[in-house]
Amino acid sequence: MYFVFFLQVIIEGYKSYKEQVKTEDFSPKVNCVVGANGSGKSNFFHAIRFVISDLFHNLRSEERQALLHEGAGHQVLSAFVEIVFDNSDNRMPVDKEEVRLRRTIGLKKDEYFLDGKHITKTEVQNLLESAGFSRSNPYYVVQQGKIASLTLMKDSERLDLLKEIGGTRVYEERRRESLKIMQETGNKRKQIIQVVQYLDERLNELEQEKEELKKYQQLDKQRKSLEYTIYDKELHDARQKLNEVEEARNKVSENSTKMYESVLEAHEKSKELEKLSKDLTKEIQIFSKEKEAAEKQRTEAIRKRAKLDLDYKDLQEKMSTNIKAKDDAQKQLMLLEREVQETKNALNDIKPLYEKQVKEEEDIKRGIMDREKRLSILYQKQGRATQFASKAARDKWLQKEIDEYERVLSSNLMQVIFLVKILSCFLILQAFDL
Repeated sequence: MYFVFFLQVIIEGYKSYKEQVKTEDFSPKVNCVVGANGSGKSNFFHAIRFVISDLFHNLRSEERQALLHEGAGHQVLSAFVEIVFDNSDNRMPVDKEEVRLRRTIGLKKDEYFLDGKHITKTEVQNLLESAGFSRSNPYYVVQQGKIASLTLMKDSERLDLLKEIGGTRVYEERRRESLKIMQETGNKRKQIIQVVQYLDERLNELEQEKEELKKYQQLDKQRKSLEYTIYDKELHDARQKLNEVEEARNKVSENSTKMYESVLEAHEKSKELEKLSKDLTKEIQIFSKEKEAAEKQRTEAIRKRAKLDLDYKDLQEKMSTNIKAKDDAQKQLMLLEREVQETKNALNDIKPLYEKQVKEEEDIKRGIMDREKRLSILYQKQGRATQFASKAARDKWLQKEIDEYERVLSSNLMQVIFLVKILSCFLILQAFDL
């Protein structure tokens, strides 16, 4: 018997293998993996099963997370395990001596690649079964502890295991399935026989009904011929009666024609009377509208006259009020003219005084400026320490200067207020002149 063997296994990011690990070429005979505890032997064995075993066919998200490497440093987001098979005997339907099967997993992906090309899980299973990795016989990979469990098994359990390894259990299961299918087929056959018997009985009933139908059709033909004879006789009698009725109808039609003509004449007369009534009604409506219009005009005229009377009274009252207001305005005008004349006279008397005050203000300003200049010159010639004999003398001199400036300032303010009053009077006079 020829066995498929591995040439090489490549692992990266899977469980304890963070960095990429490549094995040396395996021997086609017996290979042994040795190492200390915790060196990764079990994970190496687990990685091989991860690719070729059916136990890892459908993985949930948390199961894929558990297969990724966890350790210090950056988190591993994906991992892959690649197995290189020896295909020199073309057991796999691939035209290559070496076949590379890789499985890549991540947090959200689980993919297979055959020689770098993406393939589905079904194609992977078909490929492995063609190489001898049967899903029904998963004992091509012996897990850790299986040998010890085999030695402790009972004879019956060991026999079952041998049957399972030899593949006979599959045939027994298929035999049970075949017997079940045969039993279901026998039940369906009985049902079909019952249906066929029912159809035969139904066909016999239909044959009897067919004979009865033929007899019915013959009797029906006789019935129809008798009915036709009876209908023909009744039709002949009906035609005679119809002729009699037609003659009576013609007579009645002549009478109705005469009556219709008389009705038409009466209808024409009624139309004429109706037309005359409509004309009279229209004239009445016209007269009613003219009456309503005349009543509206009369009411409107009365309303306008009342309004004009009220307007006339209002105008008379306004005229009397305006005449009185005119007299009052003339009196106020005379008073204002007298006040304006008096203000002009006062302005003429005050104007020389105003000019004199302005001149005095200018003289005072010039005197202040001269004094300030002289004071600055004196300050330049004499220091502040030699200007006053004591601090009290200096404060007295400063207080005197402050009083002098305040007096001048109050005098200037009084003159400004006086000038403002005069200017306001002057503006009032100019306004009256305009």
